[in-house]
Amino acid sequence: MQIIDTSLDGVKILEPKVFGDERGFFLESWNQQLFAENNLPAQFVQDNHSRSQQGVLRGLHYQIKNPQGKLVRVTQGEVFDVAVDMRKSSAQFGQWVGVTLSETNRRQLWVPPGYAHGFYVVSASADFQYKCTDYYAPEHERSLLWNDSAVGVEWPIISGTEPVLAAKDAAATLLDQCDFYP
Repeated sequence: MQIIDTSLDGVKILEPKVFGDERGFFLESWNQQLFAENNLPAQFVQDNHSRSQQGVLRGLHYQIKNPQGKLVRVTQGEVFDVAVDMRKSSAQFGQWVGVTLSETNRRQLWVPPGYAHGFYVVSASADFQYKCTDYYAPEHERSLLWNDSAVGVEWPIISGTEPVLAAKDAAATLLDQCDFYP
């Protein structure tokens, strides 16, 4: 597996080695030893799987207590995946990185604790799977407004449409009013 740095400290793109032939393919999607060798947290406590239709935007979510690191991937379809640095002490506070994840490129993104995370579905639908380093704690979940101009995420919104949002994402908070990490 190749591990690629992004413009944000700690956020990594993982490209697995894919072995394929006329029968299909095989890839290793996670390896504890590889994570440990690259100083990445190697203990996951929860796996999640969501399916969303084209135009759905989920996020930008984070947990102010019990922060979650997430290893995310798409097993069907394509999304534009985003991480935003929510660590006030970071020189990159409020900065974002976006990566296309798809069933075709088989890339994964490591989003460390301390970052808000979200994705936008580009394909007709997408199955999104991720491992978490801590349990979901809804009482500690926060949402950064997906289109906050102070952050400036360049979402690939399908022309002539508005993203489909959950109520909590439509009512999310601007960066200057968010709870953040130290």
